[in-house]
Amino acid sequence: MIKLLLSFAVVFLVATFPATWLLMLFMGNVGLAVGYWGALPLGILVSALLGSASASTY
Repeated sequence: MIKLLLSFAVVFLVATFPATWLLMLFMGNVGLAVGYWGALPLGILVSALLGSASASTY
């Protein structure tokens, strides 16, 4: 169970990394200096939005 939770956490962070990193770059250009952990909540939302928008429907 512990291995499953740890592997889920690693997969979750890897899956949300691209959106979070791009948000960090955007926020840095706008003047908001936030780190990875500050941009992570918005990165999670953006990853979910992109995943749901690209999902195929029947």
